[in-house]
Parts: sequence; structure tokens; C-alpha cells
Amino acid sequence: MRIEFVIINFLLLAVLLVLFARKMIKKIFGSRYDRIKSEYEEIEEADNLKEPEAPLPCEDESENKADFAEELEKARASLGDRLSQIKEYENRERSFLRAKMMDNVRKELFAILRDEVKDIFSKEPYLGKVRAAESKIVDSILSQIRLTPGDRSYLLHHDVLYVTLTSALPLPKELVDRVDNATKALLGDEGKTSFWVLVDEKLIGGLKLRIGDTVYDGTVEEELYGFEKSLSREALVNGVSAGELTEKFFEQAKLFAPNISVYQRGRVMTVSDGICWMDGLADIMYGEVVEFECGERGMVLDIQQDRIGCVVFGSFENLESGSRVRRVGRIASVPVGDALLGRVVDALGVPVDGGGNIVSSEKRPIEFKAPGILDRAPVDRPLHTGIKVIDSLIPIGKGQRELIIGDRQTGKSAIAIDAIINQKGKDTICIYVAIGQKETFVAETRERLKAHGALDYTVIVSAPASGSAALQYIAPFSGTAIGEYFMYKGRDVLIVYDDLSKHAVAYRELSLLLHRPSGREAYPGDIFYLHSRLLERAAHLSPALGGGSITALPVIETLGGDISAYIPTNVISITDGQIFLETELYNEGQRPAVNVGLSVSRVGGAAQTKLLKQVSGNLRSRLAQYRELAEFMQFGADIDEQTKKALKAGRLLTEALKQNRYNPIPDHLQAVLLYAVTHGYADDVDPEDMQSFENSLYEYFEGCKVTEKLRSGAKMDAQTEAELVNALKEFVNRG
Repeated sequence: MRIEFVIINFLLLAVLLVLFARKMIKKIFGSRYDRIKSEYEEIEEADNLKEPEAPLPCEDESENKADFAEELEKARASLGDRLSQIKEYENRERSFLRAKMMDNVRKELFAILRDEVKDIFSKEPYLGKVRAAESKIVDSILSQIRLTPGDRSYLLHHDVLYVTLTSALPLPKELVDRVDNATKALLGDEGKTSFWVLVDEKLIGGLKLRIGDTVYDGTVEEELYGFEKSLSREALVNGVSAGELTEKFFEQAKLFAPNISVYQRGRVMTVSDGICWMDGLADIMYGEVVEFECGERGMVLDIQQDRIGCVVFGSFENLESGSRVRRVGRIASVPVGDALLGRVVDALGVPVDGGGNIVSSEKRPIEFKAPGILDRAPVDRPLHTGIKVIDSLIPIGKGQRELIIGDRQTGKSAIAIDAIINQKGKDTICIYVAIGQKETFVAETRERLKAHGALDYTVIVSAPASGSAALQYIAPFSGTAIGEYFMYKGRDVLIVYDDLSKHAVAYRELSLLLHRPSGREAYPGDIFYLHSRLLERAAHLSPALGGGSITALPVIETLGGDISAYIPTNVISITDGQIFLETELYNEGQRPAVNVGLSVSRVGGAAQTKLLKQVSGNLRSRLAQYRELAEFMQFGADIDEQTKKALKAGRLLTEALKQNRYNPIPDHLQAVLLYAVTHGYADDVDPEDMQSFENSLYEYFEGCKVTEKLRSGAKMDAQTEAELVNALKEFVNRG
């Protein structure tokens, strides 16, 4: 009965709502209904209109599409000629977009190549040659088999080792028994084998033996893998055309005498957020490169008892659980050499500036041991930045590590870029590592360096904010590896890390994804060691090692000027001094906004020319005195004439230390300006006119005889100083 009453009450309520609330509902939703109806009618009218014709593609795009289609058609007739055409096309076309399109074409061509090779080995007389070579392949494999440390460790815990023999065609029982007996004899009393025999047509020809994680591969599939790698890399280095490589490969295929490739293989367990967990690969090392079935590569960053953690360099979406992964056999490295100068590369050394491939025959590991104490020489040679306040008060020496620290938008990158521009004509290689920066900023920096003629001796390593945390993590190490190549050749290198705050965040992200315990501010416990082993590689080598140097300018971003935060204090304790940029000074118009009180160079005058050291000896105390007087004047107290003169002199000196961007000044002209200001030759100049006074002074002294004596940077003797004083008097009197 209760249910019936509920139903009756619900029906009565519905009728009442229809009768009394109809007008209210129409008033609320009527306007919305009318608007939707009008929009729907407009859409119907648009659908009835004739669809406009698609615009014609641009001339280049249509030519490219036709070119690709035509060349793909030719590939089916003559694969060797097609591959040669592609290589010539890649060398001729320097567009990054077209290079990506050609990569897709190359993948299609390898699929065609695989089909043709498979067709060759499925017919006589090559089918008979394959069967005849199986016994030789078995002999070659059995002569190389051994137990690795990983196999012995596995046997200690499991007493059985899995052995798999896989071939393209069913093997005779005699060969199978030979392999079985040889693997049992290999283990001896250490354990038993679980022997499996499989047939896989994908191998095309030949056979391979897997013992534990180690694979002894003598198949046509492995030959194709090696051919693909040689075509994409070695042809560019040795100057061999793609057609020659293809012809050579077919000759080797017809003879069918494959080399036995030995490598270790594992399995992907899980993949997420750029982190891959794998099992197997028991003998792998920290920092080693692995390659996945899809072609992507990664680097080992965590080794646990039952699994291995790896960061993926490319797109981790292409990886699948259960897919195979193999050791490449080398530690993560980047190409090095003169070919990288003037180029923009990613953290793996791959060009990203659309300038074509980089021809480099040498590589260096991204992680390398820092020079020892006995391998270093004292830092006693100046590295001029062309910035007055730095060269005079915070001098930087070749082989030094000087931190640039400050809040966001205070000119940290500007100082580093000006220092690079000032190395023009000084035989110093520059490397700019952009970590977590916008790609537009990197492009703008490249164009700025090019406009000032600094790109020819500069390498830009870009790991943008849009890239993966793995690439941002290895970018500074890659840049240092590139610099070490030149340092050990006896050359001087300036490297800028912009910035290590974002580098620390990238490493924190990777560490948390690898399930490492977090510490202060969620950073891992080894964050200090991360930056110390990076910055310790900057050094001035001893003459016995060539006398080369790497000068490091790491950049750290602070929040609210807090230099006592975790990452800033870490890097401050590692470096040999810091250049502190203050937001308040920046807002006051002091450019560069260097806080002289908090900035210091622990190398000091040892890395300064005697001339600059002579004229800037009392600058720091003068500026400190001016700052104190300026703060006292904020209270509105009355001052005497002497104090007014001191304030004006301090303001003149402050204005003299201001400098525009991309305007480096030679050290001898800096010395002339500082001498003129500190010795009263600019007392009659209004502070607002200091820029004009400075430009006129430089122009006048470019033609003076005393300037030639000052260029050497040697300390002024009495005669030289007298000549400088006379020249300054003539300049002032000239008005």
C-alpha cells in the first residue's frame, strides 16, 4: 500500500508542476531554446553551401610530395640506386622537417629490403647455402660461449640456466645435440640447463643461441640490423655512398658468412612517465645505453637486485611491456670535434638546427672522471667577460667555476652571453647549455650570437622545457664532454650551464619516478654529488697534459633573493665564487645588477691583468662607502660639501659601471675609464651624461699612443702613468 501511495503522490506532483510551472519554465529556457534554434539553422545553411576548393599547396611542398612518391616507386625496381638517391637528397636538403620525412622514407625502404632479402634466401641456390652454413655457424658459436658473472650469480640462486636455440629453419638433430651437449659441459657441476629449441621465420636465415641473458647471434636478421646502423651513421663518417653499402651487403648475403654478434638481451617489465623497468641484463653497468625493439634508446640510472631502472631518451609511448631490450655495449656518449662548432644540438649530440648531419668520427662519454689535483695547474690566466663590473671587481680566471645567481629576469643569461661574445678572436671555444629554456629563447640566443660573429666558435646544447626530463638531466654532462675534447687538446673552453636549478628539478623528477627516497625539498640525497661531479670537471690542466682549461659559469635561479635555499647553497659551496644579481638594483636601472657586497671571486687578483688590478684596487671600498652614504641620505639629513662630493663621486662610479648588453669592452679601455673616474677627471660630468663621456673617452683613446702600451695589460710604470695622465688632461680640456 505504501508503494501505491508514493506513486500516486508522484503523479499528482508532476501534474501540478505542468499546470503551474509551465510559464516559469518557458520563461527561463525560452531564450536559450531560441538561440540554439537559430544557431542550428545557421549550421544547416552553411552545410547547403558549396564547399570551397582546397587551396593549392605551395610549390616546394608539391615538389617534395611528387619527389617522394617518384623515388618510392623507383625503390621497388632498384633498391641500391634508391638508397643512394636518398643519401644524396639528405646531403642536399638541410631542412629539419624534410630530414624527419626522410627518416620515414628510410623505414619504408628497410621494410622493402627485408622482403627482398627474405625472397633471396627462400629460393635456390641460396637456400642450400643457408643449410650448408648452419654447421659452421654452430662451430663458431660454440667456440665463443662462456658463463658471464650474471649467469653464475643466477645459478647460485636457481640451480638451472635457460638455454634457447632458435633458427630460421628446422635444424638437424645432430646439430641440436651438439649444442645441448656443449652447453651442459659449459655448466659442469655448477648447475643444470633447461634446453629449448625454437623455429622463427623472422630470422630469415641462420641461427642464434641464448644462454641466460647472453645471445650469440648468427642470423640474417642480425646482419640487417647491423646494415641499418651502418647506413644511418657510418656512411656519413667514412664518405661511403648508400649504393655501395647496399651492394656490399647483397654480396655478403649471397656468400652468407655472417659474423657472430654477441650481446645481452633483457625484457621490459613496465613503462611509465619516461621511466622503464627491465629484468635480465645482469651484467649491465650504471650509465650504459640500451636499445629497445622499437628503436628508442635509454640510459641505465638505477640497478636493483631484481630489476633495472632506465630513463628513455625518446618517446616512451612506443615501448610495450614484454618487449625486448638489448645492451648497446657502451656508456652514454656524444659526438665531439670541430664539426659541432656553430651548431645547435640536443643532449645526445643530434643536430636540431636544420643544418644537416654532423660528421664526427669521435665520441666521448658524458660521464668522465674529473682531473686529479696533480693534473691541475693554478688558475692564473684571466678570462675577460668584457663587463666592467666583473672584470674589475669579480675577475674570472681560465679554469675557474664562477656561479651566476639571482632571481628571475635579473640578467643572468645576459652576463653569460656577453661573456661568450667577448671571446671573439681569443681562441676560446664556448659551449652554451640551455636546460629547461624555451625553444624560442634558444633560437633567439643563436641568432644573437650569429649576429655578433660568436656562433663560429660556439656550440649550443639545447634541452628545452618541452623535452623529457632525461634529456635535461644529461644535457650539462654532454656539454662538458664536448668541452673536454677541446680541453685535452690544449685549448681553452668557456661553458655556461643555464641553468642548474632546472637541472636539479629534472633530476628530482627522475629520482622520484625511480622510487628513490626523497630528502630536503623532495630532492634526492645525492643532489650535491650530482653537481659536484659535474663542476669538478672544470679545470686548468697542467702543462704536462697540454695546459687546456674549462671555465664553468653555472647559473642558479633564486626565489625572492634567497641564496640560502637548498640548491643555491649547494652550488655556492662547490664553486670558486659567485656573481649575485639583485632585483632591487635591476629595478633601479643598474645594469648589470651586480651586488658587489655579496659577489666574490675566490681566485681574485690572480686571474686579473696587472693593469686592471692596479686601477681597481679601491673600487670595492668606494662603492661600499657610497652605498652607506646613499642609505643615510634617505632620512633627509643635512650634509656638508665634502659629503656631497663623495656622493657625486660614488654616483659617477656607479654610472660608469653600467653597461649595455652585447657591448663588451676591452680590458685596457676599462682600465682607462676607471682611472679617469677614480682620479677626478670626470668630476665635472653630470651623472646622467656619463654614457656620453664614456663613449667619447673610448673614441679618443683608440688613437692615442699610450693605448698601445696599455693593451698588454702590464702594470703601469711611472712613465706610462704620466702619459695616461697627460692624455686624460688633453681629453678633458678638449671638452
